[in-house]
Amino acid sequence: MRYKSSLVWAILVCSAVSVAGLEENWNDFLHYTAIGRFELAKSYAEQIIESQPDPTQLLVLSEENQEGYRLLLKMHADSDELREVSGEVLGLIEKGRYIRRTDPKIISQEIQRLSTTIKGRIAAEQRLKNAGEYAIPQMLAAIADPDRKNELAYITEALPNIGRPAIRPLVAALQMTDVAVKVEVIRALGKIGYYEPLAYLKYEIETTDSEVIRTQASAAIERIDNGALKIPAAELFFRLGENYYNQDDSLAAAAEYDFANVWFWDADKQALLRREVNKEYFDELMAMRACEWTLRADAAVGKAIGLWIAAFFRAESVGEPMPEYFGEGHADAKTYATTAGPEYLHQALERAINDKDAYVALGAVEAMAVNAGEKSLLVRLGTEQPLAKALSFADRKVRYSAAIAFAEANPVNGFVGSDLIAENLAEAVRGEDIDEIGAEMAQNYALRAVGAMYKLAVARNKIVDLSTALPALIEVTQKSSSQMQVLATGVLAHLESPQAQRAIAAMAMDEANDNGVRIAAFGSLALSAKINANLLLTERIEAIYKLVSSTETDADLRAAAAGAYGALNLPSEQVKTLILDQSKS
Repeated sequence: MRYKSSLVWAILVCSAVSVAGLEENWNDFLHYTAIGRFELAKSYAEQIIESQPDPTQLLVLSEENQEGYRLLLKMHADSDELREVSGEVLGLIEKGRYIRRTDPKIISQEIQRLSTTIKGRIAAEQRLKNAGEYAIPQMLAAIADPDRKNELAYITEALPNIGRPAIRPLVAALQMTDVAVKVEVIRALGKIGYYEPLAYLKYEIETTDSEVIRTQASAAIERIDNGALKIPAAELFFRLGENYYNQDDSLAAAAEYDFANVWFWDADKQALLRREVNKEYFDELMAMRACEWTLRADAAVGKAIGLWIAAFFRAESVGEPMPEYFGEGHADAKTYATTAGPEYLHQALERAINDKDAYVALGAVEAMAVNAGEKSLLVRLGTEQPLAKALSFADRKVRYSAAIAFAEANPVNGFVGSDLIAENLAEAVRGEDIDEIGAEMAQNYALRAVGAMYKLAVARNKIVDLSTALPALIEVTQKSSSQMQVLATGVLAHLESPQAQRAIAAMAMDEANDNGVRIAAFGSLALSAKINANLLLTERIEAIYKLVSSTETDADLRAAAAGAYGALNLPSEQVKTLILDQSKS
């Protein structure tokens, strides 16, 4: 026993020394900061950080010296010398604030204090209010505990006083099966008086078997906004989702932390679960959640699918891993978008165009390129055709993808803006946007664009005027990859233009190209000749003749050149010369 007492005493002494040292370093840091001795101030800040102090002790020191705390904030904002260490000290203080605010033991003690003296109750309510959403699970558990009936009135009175931070866990708790506790949750939501719970309350009215729940939910809605009683829950959920998507300030996560909480109801344990998520995409996750509830309430409200897809794409645009609660193997936004179909993609695209949101627009357009035909690409939403508008979107990638989507669909009817299809494809083929979108992506778009043009050419499409892309296609034959060169000559073969045919011939005759590329070019030259007749100059024809007549020419290349020469359907005099040149008689 004497040993244990000595150990406890030693721990207490060390703790006191630690607190004293922390206070001394804190005061010295503020002192030297105030007098402009930043090097010394920085050293004391570093000692605070390296000592790994109890964040709650540092929080107490900052609360006891508000002027010093304001100085710390100022240094973090304005001082190049102290910005980094000030930020780290502030981070410790905020960690202390979080620990004190969310400590389950403290919350439990404050809930118990509600049923003590008036003074104790007032203090406990304030501290529970400070705890905000973190107090709700224990408060609900206390309400549900039959052994704590004597505390019930005090807890239910305090519950709505938590205010708006209580709403998200409370609406999640509406999935509970305990009718008595649910009634208190509904009453609290009504007293808080904010619009966010309206959809959940209306859903209770529409789905519950309990007349008590229905009556209490109706009363709560009347207290908040009685007009909501006439609106279906699905529509209320959709409006809530749009408000989250539009990042309504009143729905924002707590500003003091770099994460946000999403609340769930564990049906097995009949308890609330909290999941921390990245604050950068919290609004989008909540928008998706509201859309899911929209579809639960009414599966026919298809506009919720479009909003859900847009929200998922925008969540991905943050560039952070999706929340853990998605689970392993959760599909990405494009998978869902491609599966959803063009109707909902147009909804997401229209939203993105109106918001000038390039990431969402690109996601929707790329998905449409996979699953949409001409008719579905030109769907009208009101007076607008979202994909047609995407052809003139500010972001190059969106314009290119929209043009490729239209080209892949082989349109047979013109529309306002259809002239932009070839214009955007040509721009993509030139690859002039490397600085904007990066070399790899520019190359990818160039290849996709020339491939899309090739499909249009083969289909003899009359809506997309590929002749406007002639200069870009000729450039490709001169300097691009072999794959692009071959596709480009395939397009040029269908264009009724001397420049097009001559560019093909030049590529076929260029000894710098490998034989495979030259053979493909001769094939395209033959096709061009069949479609458009001979458009070559005599000089080029004679060069092809020499290649065909030479015994040193590679056999496959010679055969391809011969096929092209024959397709030119030249006068008999030139053919006679070829025959006689090889004669041995």
